Amino acid sequence: MTETLAELSRKALRELSDVFARMPNDCADELIEAIVAARKLVLFGCGCEGLKMRGFAMRLFHLGRDVTVWGDMSMPPVGPDDLLIVSAGPGDLTTARVLVLRAREAGARTALITAQPSAPLADQVDVVTVIPAQTMADDTASHASILPMGSLFEAAQMLFFELVVLKLRPLLHETVETMRARHTNLE
Repeated sequence: MTETLAELSRKALRELSDVFARMPNDCADELIEAIVAARKLVLFGCGCEGLKMRGFAMRLFHLGRDVTVWGDMSMPPVGPDDLLIVSAGPGDLTTARVLVLRAREAGARTALITAQPSAPLADQVDVVTVIPAQTMADDTASHASILPMGSLFEAAQMLFFELVVLKLRPLLHETVETMRARHTNLE
């Protein structure tokens, strides 16, 4: 590829901007309300989406929320008043489906972050948040992103989560200083 990093970045950032331009202004509201109402939060995602979910969990912890990532050894059980947030950009993952079922059986609410709002998993959760970006489910189309596979969704997901944190901060009566006070000192 002969394009410079600057040229490639302009194309990628334009695509990322287009994703957010397609999102309604209230697209995060239901997720934010569910996070504020939740006693405990458990987050799940696979691969790169899982890494973005771990980053979101860290920020939620900085906001003072009781949060864990699925699979961590210190993960508590979920029940009523808790929220499981799963990421399934392509719309459906077997593990996500099973976790949603188990969480609902335990009385927890469930939320899905996806690019595919009509996927079967969307019908099984309480809250659906759509990030309209390319995932591996649609990366071979003629209008494919300059970024490989699901990278556009994953980049949009990371930015979306940081924007949600900005919207959560005043609702949770948090500040930059209170968030920073929860940051690890073991670095």
